[in-house]
Amino acid sequence: MRSWLFIPGDSERKLAKLDALESDAVILDLEDAVLPEAKTVARKRVREALDARPTPRAAPVWVRINPLDGPLALADLAAVVGGRPDGIMLPKFRTVADLQRLDAALAALEAREGLAENSIPMVAVGTETARSLFELGTLDAAGPRLQGLTWGAEDLAVDLGAARNRDSKGEWLPTYQLARSLVLAGAAAAGIQAIDTVYTDFRDREGLRESCRRARADGFAGKLAIHPDQVSVINEAFTPGDDEVEWARAVIAVFAEGSGDGALSLHGKLLDAPHLKQAQRILAQAAQSAR
Repeated sequence: MRSWLFIPGDSERKLAKLDALESDAVILDLEDAVLPEAKTVARKRVREALDARPTPRAAPVWVRINPLDGPLALADLAAVVGGRPDGIMLPKFRTVADLQRLDAALAALEAREGLAENSIPMVAVGTETARSLFELGTLDAAGPRLQGLTWGAEDLAVDLGAARNRDSKGEWLPTYQLARSLVLAGAAAAGIQAIDTVYTDFRDREGLRESCRRARADGFAGKLAIHPDQVSVINEAFTPGDDEVEWARAVIAVFAEGSGDGALSLHGKLLDAPHLKQAQRILAQAAQSAR
């Protein structure tokens, strides 16, 4: 999925517009977007929004719960799993054991609600704690429920005691570049989707477009959004262009026609197995985007 749009879980006005949103996924937020005194109300409204969804569903609706090391996460899960969310996002995880704990909690609640085993996948927000940076190469131990990994820099800066995470030109400082790269490598190692973090200036469409361009070139498959106006830019940036699709089809045709003897080439350039994998990935992305 290309675009993942956060919606505050306590906003009746925004929750009422779920069906009109054009993002590939919606994340109903029970964590950072909700003040402490509004957590209980948000939980109730998120469950009502899940129960009110039409069938068949439009965009998948995920829920970001509160961190597992606090007192709210299990109550969040108990409230929303019966509403059959399309997935759960876990913030501020520290170790793979946190993901395994979430997996076990979801399994128990699926059984309670009569849902199929592993029917609710999860996405983890890596890099929000310093400890998590050392775990990103071991996410294959989290189990099949883990389907995506994203990252954040604000909470990491707090955990590190840093005064800032960007330089005077707005570029990520080295520690946060490292965190971003570890998320990419960790997601690839675990065979799951890497999702880029938010671009906070929702009025800066050109800045967002450039951020998406870089993210896709580096290997991210999608991006988080904090405003509906960002969705169209993200979707466009992460959709393969006609020239890419044409190249991918040509590469696959060359491999299909090849005899296996000698080097394969296209337009005078040699092709090998990585080119075939890249072409297959582009066509898969194009097919997904067309749905």
